[in-house]
Amino acid sequence: MPEGSPPTTPPAGAPPAPPKATARAIRPPDAKEDFRYIVRFANTDLDGAQSVVYALQKVKGVGPRIAEMVADLAAVPRSERIGNLPETRTEDMEKVLATLHERVPPWIVNRPNDPDLGQDAHLFGADVDLRRRDDINRMKMIRCYKGIRHEQGQKVRGQRTRSNGRTGLTVGVIKKTAIQAAQEKAKEEGGKKEEKKEEKKEEKKE
Repeated sequence: MPEGSPPTTPPAGAPPAPPKATARAIRPPDAKEDFRYIVRFANTDLDGAQSVVYALQKVKGVGPRIAEMVADLAAVPRSERIGNLPETRTEDMEKVLATLHERVPPWIVNRPNDPDLGQDAHLFGADVDLRRRDDINRMKMIRCYKGIRHEQGQKVRGQRTRSNGRTGLTVGVIKKTAIQAAQEKAKEEGGKKEEKKEEKKEEKKE
């Protein structure tokens, strides 16, 4: 059919056209009968075709080392596809992740000496963003330097702001030549005003 021509309608009584094929997830060759394509873990959807260590890293707050620790503590093979595991094994891994701060040294967790809990904790999932927001609000309330910088929308960690992070009304760099030209123009305008004032005084005297 040439481009730009209107689509042709099927004649009356013709059978309906078959539906278009939709993209389906590819089943791994070593998948078991109860294989799960999507695994729900810590309020996050994980790809069932990935290995346990790689899949767990999709959860916020879980990196390669934490994923390996969780798999080892839950007695789950690291290279096993997470979709082949039954729900009871994934629940065991989630329990291990929730109590990880009790089983590992304090320098491994991402929330040592939590001021709210009074103990070490490891945050994951939505708790990471919630605690970060609470920390920023606390700094704003106590009016510390970092809190003030957060309120102003400026950089917090001591970066330079002369060239980057310019957020005020003056955006861009003013060159020296432009500044000098503006100053000379202001002087000329000021001289003209003084001349006009003198002329008005002389007219009044006359």
